Amino acid sequence: MAKLLIVDDSTMLRDMLNYALNEGGYNDVIEAVDGVDGLQKAKATTFDLIITDVNMPNMDGLTLIGELRKLPAYASRPILVLTTERSDEMKAKGKAAGATGWIVKPFVPEQLLKAVNIVLSR
Repeated sequence: MAKLLIVDDSTMLRDMLNYALNEGGYNDVIEAVDGVDGLQKAKATTFDLIITDVNMPNMDGLTLIGELRKLPAYASRPILVLTTERSDEMKAKGKAAGATGWIVKPFVPEQLLKAVNIVLSR
């Protein structure tokens, strides 16, 4: 079973994500409250997939992605961005940082699970 890390400063959103992922059969989900927390957890345990917000205190999601991509364990692991940011410019920055995919909030659980299933099957 895949081990997932969700990184978002919103408790409510982390709860919604966790619920949707659990409903989709992903029961090994760890939460982080910002990029700093996410990076520490990613260094301590290897995750099969990371889902991160962009706008967070302490370390934003794009910086987190850049830091993760420097680590051998995360050089090619999937990282999905789940954010309210929808501009082409921001999506380009995400791709340049190393994001695998981009999902705009509010998310539809079925679409999220479809994206998770696709990136984990690669």
